[in-house]
Amino acid sequence: MTKLTEKVAVITGGSTGIGLATAKTFIEEGARVIITGRTKETLDAAAAEINNDRLTAIQSDSSKLSEISALAETLKKDFGKIDILIANAGIAWLAPLAQSDEAFFDAHFNTNVKGLFFTIQKLEPLMTGGGSIVLTASAVVHKGFENMSVYSATKGAVRNFARTLSAELAPKGIRVNVVSPGPIETPLFNKMGLTEQEMAGMAEGFSQMVPMKRFGTGEEIAKAILFLASDDSSYVLGEELLVDGGVANI
Repeated sequence: MTKLTEKVAVITGGSTGIGLATAKTFIEEGARVIITGRTKETLDAAAAEINNDRLTAIQSDSSKLSEISALAETLKKDFGKIDILIANAGIAWLAPLAQSDEAFFDAHFNTNVKGLFFTIQKLEPLMTGGGSIVLTASAVVHKGFENMSVYSATKGAVRNFARTLSAELAPKGIRVNVVSPGPIETPLFNKMGLTEQEMAGMAEGFSQMVPMKRFGTGEEIAKAILFLASDDSSYVLGEELLVDGGVANI
């Protein structure tokens, strides 16, 4: 039995990594899925990989408010309404305090915080008759990691949105929850601006830090997102679901 039959789900940052894995899972569960991404190349590759007529790919940069507004208009025109929003688009670069300039700071907050907030603002009116919003934060909300202060601050904001927006949207029947992954094998991990040697050292360090001694997979996060997006979590509101191999709690 599928859990999302005929539901319309939007997944920002859905062309790679956790977003792509979630799109595949949602389609298997019967949903009509719209993925967004910044580049046509990654969207085309995702569409070819999924190869399903219930998938729609829309080029949209979540850091640009004009493109978020255009996305909302397209969704209203082509689908009329949406049932599920997965606000997943984000960036993660590493830099120590001394090397974090204004452009570095703004890039993170523009995508991870401002873009996420206004995506919800513009798309929430399409969720008539209830719905589910799932945000992607991170286990870094619960621990301090060097060279990750800016990224971690953005994810702290995301986690708090699940609380505050839940209080605001609950009267409309819209649930807002957040999933916080630990170290996950996704392309995002390879876009942190590190050399191959630094990447290998970081990967080994993270693997040893995680009690389960391994990275998680996009599919494992997708299953958690499915739970929060579906009626299986109908009495769950403002909650954070850690999917991190135990790194934040053990």
